[in-house]
Amino acid sequence: MPNLKPTELIILLVVLILLFGAKKLPDAARGIGRSLRIFKAEVKAQDEIVVEDDKNTETKP
Repeated sequence: MPNLKPTELIILLVVLILLFGAKKLPDAARGIGRSLRIFKAEVKAQDEIVVEDDKNTETKP
């Protein structure tokens, strides 16, 4: 992952504000946060299902 310097972060923020506007950025961030939360919950649920399946399978000696 690249290291972003403070100057690069400022430029990135200015570009985002110009593209989306100051009013749309909080809504966009909120939507991304919700999406990530849902994704993490689904991945966790899928992992739990896989673990349960592994416990329920019998191993033959």
